[in-house]
Amino acid sequence: MTSPDDATAPRRSRTLRPWAVAVCVAALLAVMAVAMVTTALQQTPTIDEPVYVGAAAVYQREHSLHLNPEHPPLGKLIMGVGLAIARPRLDAGFAGTQEATGRHLLYESGNDAQRVLLAARLAMIVLTLLFGLVVFAFASDLAGRTGGLLALALYAFSPDVIAHGSLATLDVPAAGFLLTSVWLLWRARRRPLPCLPLAGAALGAAVATKMTMLAAVPVLVVLAAWSATRSTDRESSEEPTRRGFAVRGVGAATGILLIAVAVVWASYLAVDPRLRWTTPANVPDARGLRGLAAGLMPFPPPFRDGMRVQFGFENSTWTGFLFGTTYRGSRWYYLPAALLVKTPLGALALWAAGVAAMATRRFRPAAPYVLLPAAVLLLVAMGGSRDLGVRYVIVVPMFLAVAAAGVVAFRRHWLAAVPLLFVAISSLLAFPFYLPYSNEAFGGPSKTHLRLHDSNVDWGQDLGRLADRLRTRYPGENVWLAYKGSGVPSYYGITASDPFLVPSGQVRGLLVVSDSWIAKADPRVIGLIETSEPIDEVGHSLTIYRRR
Repeated sequence: MTSPDDATAPRRSRTLRPWAVAVCVAALLAVMAVAMVTTALQQTPTIDEPVYVGAAAVYQREHSLHLNPEHPPLGKLIMGVGLAIARPRLDAGFAGTQEATGRHLLYESGNDAQRVLLAARLAMIVLTLLFGLVVFAFASDLAGRTGGLLALALYAFSPDVIAHGSLATLDVPAAGFLLTSVWLLWRARRRPLPCLPLAGAALGAAVATKMTMLAAVPVLVVLAAWSATRSTDRESSEEPTRRGFAVRGVGAATGILLIAVAVVWASYLAVDPRLRWTTPANVPDARGLRGLAAGLMPFPPPFRDGMRVQFGFENSTWTGFLFGTTYRGSRWYYLPAALLVKTPLGALALWAAGVAAMATRRFRPAAPYVLLPAAVLLLVAMGGSRDLGVRYVIVVPMFLAVAAAGVVAFRRHWLAAVPLLFVAISSLLAFPFYLPYSNEAFGGPSKTHLRLHDSNVDWGQDLGRLADRLRTRYPGENVWLAYKGSGVPSYYGITASDPFLVPSGQVRGLLVVSDSWIAKADPRVIGLIETSEPIDEVGHSLTIYRRR
């Protein structure tokens, strides 16, 4: 009997030997690892990292869930693997906010801040590299080894994946677990067991890392049911009845939901087996459909309270910045525009070709798996209130790397080597400044701050580089620092005064300003820089002015 998947089975490459493929995969991941480790070594804490690392340390030492409830614990538990090796000191019972706890751990407990941070980042780097293998495997299942290598190259050279995969944050892990779940659902068309249970576990891991992955759960449940009904019993010559198809579909959908929920519960119980939890006083009261949804979710109480915190963020009004314009609120087209700026031009071309390939007969069955989850998450994020960075849709470059493997369906698919080469060159030229990356059409990393802000360019990551610049180029000069970030400047040897605490007329000498402050158009900052001369920049995220 012919399997429904036989028509879409990948065409095996006649030119790429297994050993050659293994060498290429290892080389691509090695290049990516060097880029991420170098970035992790050179960057000081971004705004969110101390919170996550502090929470991870508290998980280990106190088995308490009270810090950072707005995000589930799995990603921070993975960071804890690195912390278990670094073994940082943490004062027992330190009472403070999650921001204060992270600052206390890194800067006030006698630890080497960069060593502790690197330990947490390395855990994320290893996970990001493993997700690269998932990208390769998924694309190879669809398009053979050539397509798999093309997809892996797009992933390995993606500036956004490198930038956020080298940080102790949650965006890449959540997206990677989701991609793993979708890949396993695709494979479940041929092997329902063990792929469907593993897909449920990966989906649970995604939700247990970041709550935004909940938006993709209905899509994956439907895909699970579809995969189950498309699978065939290879030992039986009898076609399943219509009732049998329905039972398979409902069973698969219910099964992965139950497994996903169990994984979320397990992540909380791994921190505190007794699940001691008291709702914090600052958790907002969610009403209407959102409040009903939070109350009905079959997850632990801290997860549901975390949802209410996230709803509170969504109800707030944030400052956005796009193409030189500062605004309050959000714009629905912000994320597509930001992706256009921050994606290599060659990748944009290959993404478009890959999406077109998904419409061909060969890849049409895979289109819902490859395109639908990322599309849903993108649309949901576009309706959000926070225009703060493409990290909110890091699923897009990960899933579209797999889609790009579909270019092998075209007669002259070898031409894909040209845009892929441009992706590699653009990424290597940006080294090691991946966080502020923008493509050549928008001026490259040095111009990103003119078009975007926050985690797209300046996330507080360059205090170490600033310290080196001041020491080597401006020794002994009077420094004023308007820094937007979580780092402690004095820890890195930066002696600077706060220009916001004195009348502007007293600010003389070097004025260093975080580009995100400029993008926010804070009147205090604008008044200072309008009467200053820009003379230097650091890491494409800090601008140095001279005031006379």
